[in-house]
Amino acid sequence: MNDAKQRLIFALDVDSLEDARSWVSQLQGQVGVFKIGKQLFTRCGPEVVNLVQAGGADVFLDLKYHDIPNTVAMAGLEALRLGVRMFNVHALGGFEMMARLVAEVDAVCPRGNPKRPILLAVTILTSSNDETLRAIGIDRPVAEMVPRLAKLAQDAGIDGVVASPKEVAAIRAACGLDFLIVTPGVRPDFAPQDDQKRVMTPGEALRTGADYLVIGRPISAAKDPAKAARMILDEMQAALEGS
Repeated sequence: MNDAKQRLIFALDVDSLEDARSWVSQLQGQVGVFKIGKQLFTRCGPEVVNLVQAGGADVFLDLKYHDIPNTVAMAGLEALRLGVRMFNVHALGGFEMMARLVAEVDAVCPRGNPKRPILLAVTILTSSNDETLRAIGIDRPVAEMVPRLAKLAQDAGIDGVVASPKEVAAIRAACGLDFLIVTPGVRPDFAPQDDQKRVMTPGEALRTGADYLVIGRPISAAKDPAKAARMILDEMQAALEGS
């Protein structure tokens, strides 16, 4: 079950240190990684990262860096110093930005060092569609842009991408089996789909080829969040064992 736990990322979508502390306490032992996004980090800063780590879990710092290469590289080094397990950038920042980040991180913490964070890229946001891309001058469809940007990230040395379950197969075809995929848009059968339109269950997502699953409301909105997390872990472990 520990394998499944380390692949389960809980979206810590709250706006205070007190709420974050409550969720880390409730889900201690069930969740291996907590995702900290822009709102929570902007309000609480590194203190919330320390809080999660003190609770025995790891952090996915979801800040989606997108800036000039030097700025992103220096921000990445600060994420490394925070001791997060993974953090992300926008692949649309380009090859040079991503490659510079990789070079700076590798110079301080080479591959193979257990303290080296997983470097992830976001390809196209799940809120974007073909029309969104056309409005900013990209005339290629989302279905083509996602694997294209994933391959660009891989060529720059990035370890993996954040992608919806429906994009996993295309990314695997473009980037192979060793490229990591972190997947949001996952809903177990017992939870409503909410505003997600293209979803898979945890088991389906893992069997399709996802490595990590980001899950928020199916746990946070459940009557018994810890029980919901355990049910998700059971389904994930069964998928990992091939049953």
